[in-house]
Amino acid sequence: MQQDFNSLNKLIELGLDFAVRYGLQLLGALVVFVIGLKLALWLGMRTTLLAERKKLDVTLARFFGNVVKIIVLTAVILITLGNFGISIAPLIALAGASAFGATLAIQGPLSNYGAGLAIILSRPFVVGDTIEVKHVSGVVEDITLAATRLRNEDGEEITVPNKSINGEIIVNSRSHRVVETRVTLEQTVDHAAAFAAIKKALSGFEGVMTGPAPQIGIHEFTAFDLVVGVRYWAPSRQYFQTRYAVNTAILEELRSIRILPRV
Repeated sequence: MQQDFNSLNKLIELGLDFAVRYGLQLLGALVVFVIGLKLALWLGMRTTLLAERKKLDVTLARFFGNVVKIIVLTAVILITLGNFGISIAPLIALAGASAFGATLAIQGPLSNYGAGLAIILSRPFVVGDTIEVKHVSGVVEDITLAATRLRNEDGEEITVPNKSINGEIIVNSRSHRVVETRVTLEQTVDHAAAFAAIKKALSGFEGVMTGPAPQIGIHEFTAFDLVVGVRYWAPSRQYFQTRYAVNTAILEELRSIRILPRV
């Protein structure tokens, strides 16, 4: 019991001695780190806002903000270590020595970051664009160094690793997508009247773009029918909703002039 008591006293004495010697230094380092962390976050946010005011797109604005935040945070960490008398030279040497081995283990993430940097700098698409790549499509909601996040019309979130985008064929339709519809009619109908009815149906939808104007024409012929092609631009976020509504309106217009029979 006496031996345990003596050990406890020694631990308490060591703790008090450490607190007396390094307490203020530890407290000062902690205060510097907290202030530096808040400063890094504030400068990153201000950089992002400044870039947006300079009319840079959201992707580049966020990228520059994150770069500033990382630089300031790194400087704060180095200053904090210096307050403890820790030399950063051995740490840099250790990081350099371990980087080679770590590179082999994290080739996947590194390739994503490299591809993400290429996407951010070359800007083949920006936040708000509608893209199709690797058989998926959606509106771009965020672009990070690791991945690009899309959201489709059903509200599903699609995360695509940037290395799967870089070097692929990207279809960028901006804020609208082209809709291609076929209407099969008998060859004996008045095609001019049919075209006018389809044009009237399209004109009733606010989301359908008027520039470029919708295209209506004979797409192809069959043995007994003619196939009318209809092409127009619909909002990406309401692509299928607009397409189905327009198809219903075209059907009603063609029935109203008796080109298509009512059932």
